[in-house]
Amino acid sequence: MAFTDVQQLKPEHIVLDINGMQWFRKPRQKTGNMCNIPLMDKAQEILLRYREDSYCLLHGVLLPVCSNQKMNAYLKELADICGIRKRLSTHTARHTFATLTLASGATLDNVAKMLGHSNTNMTRHYARILDSSIMRNMQTVAKAMDL
Repeated sequence: MAFTDVQQLKPEHIVLDINGMQWFRKPRQKTGNMCNIPLMDKAQEILLRYREDSYCLLHGVLLPVCSNQKMNAYLKELADICGIRKRLSTHTARHTFATLTLASGATLDNVAKMLGHSNTNMTRHYARILDSSIMRNMQTVAKAMDL
């Protein structure tokens, strides 16, 4: 999700499907398009951690989210500690989610729906990046086979 959508998450954005599985269903702030994201076990654990948080209770939100600027500063600090050279941001996290989900075999349509894109044209950007990394990897394999 985009930073502002995470910041605005409320209990009513978690819904159960007919199989009893929990989903985030929330319209994006930017576009109004609905995000449909299955709530994975780790995400449920994080939400449970903040269930009794005073900030969350006071504001009726699921997570005690600071400003986007402060969150990005925290991510920069974590990157420095971990020796990560890439500039991390909340948007980078959204981009990484899309790329990894596509790399794991999810369809472009499904990733577009989770990201709240109105069509797959926006999501194709992530697929192009994935295609270029595949080509780079295959060129490495081809060089290794020439040895």
